[in-house]
Amino acid sequence: MKAWLEMQNKARLGSRLCLSGICVAQLSFAAPLLATEKVATEKRATEKLKAEHDFAAVIDMRLTHTSGASSDTSHTNAGLGKYRFDPGNQLSLAQAGLSYTLDWDNPFSAHLIANAYVDQSNPSLGITEGFIKYRSLPSQSGLRAQAKLGLMYPTISLENIATAWASPYTLSYSAINSWLGEELRHVGAEFTLEKLGKFTNSKHSFTLSGAAFKNNDTAGALLAWHGWTNSSKQTLLQQHVKLSKMPSLDGSLSGQARSSDPFIELDNRFGYHVHGQWQYRGYGKLTAGYYDNNADTSIVINGQYTWLTRFSHLGIKWRLPYKIELLSQYMNGSTLMSAPDGTDAVNNDYQSGYIMLSRRWGVQRLSVRAEQFSVTDHDSTPDNNNHEQGHGFTASYQYRINKNWFIHGEYNHLYSERPARSAQALPSKLTENQYQLAMRWFF
Repeated sequence: MKAWLEMQNKARLGSRLCLSGICVAQLSFAAPLLATEKVATEKRATEKLKAEHDFAAVIDMRLTHTSGASSDTSHTNAGLGKYRFDPGNQLSLAQAGLSYTLDWDNPFSAHLIANAYVDQSNPSLGITEGFIKYRSLPSQSGLRAQAKLGLMYPTISLENIATAWASPYTLSYSAINSWLGEELRHVGAEFTLEKLGKFTNSKHSFTLSGAAFKNNDTAGALLAWHGWTNSSKQTLLQQHVKLSKMPSLDGSLSGQARSSDPFIELDNRFGYHVHGQWQYRGYGKLTAGYYDNNADTSIVINGQYTWLTRFSHLGIKWRLPYKIELLSQYMNGSTLMSAPDGTDAVNNDYQSGYIMLSRRWGVQRLSVRAEQFSVTDHDSTPDNNNHEQGHGFTASYQYRINKNWFIHGEYNHLYSERPARSAQALPSKLTENQYQLAMRWFF
């Protein structure tokens, strides 16, 4: 019996060992499977985070001659001249722009745009835009959603569509887009819904967008105090822009800082911008929008006043016969700054519009632009007359040497009348002419 029990115990032990062996064998076989699955999961996760790194750049070396019957110092140098450069000859690095895009293998991408300038002002380098972008795939009916979050331009310009917000048409921007480059940027979120007509065999596509933003409380200050300009320089994120030597800075507006910070947040209120677009495939597009920074004009911090700035804008980009491209924009708005006692220190209406015709054939492009602008001063501040009116004309020729290099020649003419010049012992009427020759490299 004892021997039999020992045999049974050995058999049961052997069975357990066998079962254990099977389990061990199964676990030994399953372990590589689990490891393989883990590697595959990690690989899929890595693939989802895979990103393409895209770079684009522009370098603009420019020789400029500015003259006039009574030329004034440039607005970029605390003067009331309308052009970027002071009277005389200037050799400059008019723009060195870099655009970096990090595009993940999903609807998200990151964008960073920087610009540098070496001209009559101090050399400068900084960020002009930086945002995260979401763009969905279109649905079967052609609906597509898009969102942006960060530092960005409002969706307005039809001219500045090249790398780092350069213009492929002219060297100097129109008055509208010069102001956008100088004062109109913000930190916020923009949501866009598109209806793409090609998905339903239609030539009509529609876009509607809305943005909420901050960091644009002083917008309107530069437009009021040096007026409309024809420039080709964007204000960098960290920059302050010098004001002209207005008598009011030592009088009724002595509390105002001697430079404006265009991208500061003072009142912790959100502004908004709505924008719509209709596109007719093969012909062009029409755009319209409304902008309101919703500022509380009772606030001033370190000499920076809040400005309540609002405007409407319209635009058209259309293909005409003989391969001529038409671009035109119009802007109409108001800006208000209050004195510490609550009265209107600055109360201006403003408007500007341009028409451009551009024709490209082979390696050549010719663009001509006519524009007009005005500011109407409604306040009664005696030493701060911001009224002005003027018009301008631009003729620009471009020759493409190869894929990346361009030679660009341009003539600009501007006439403006601004009574505030008289307060600085300058003629109120100013006629300016500018000749520019540029070598531009796009990558």
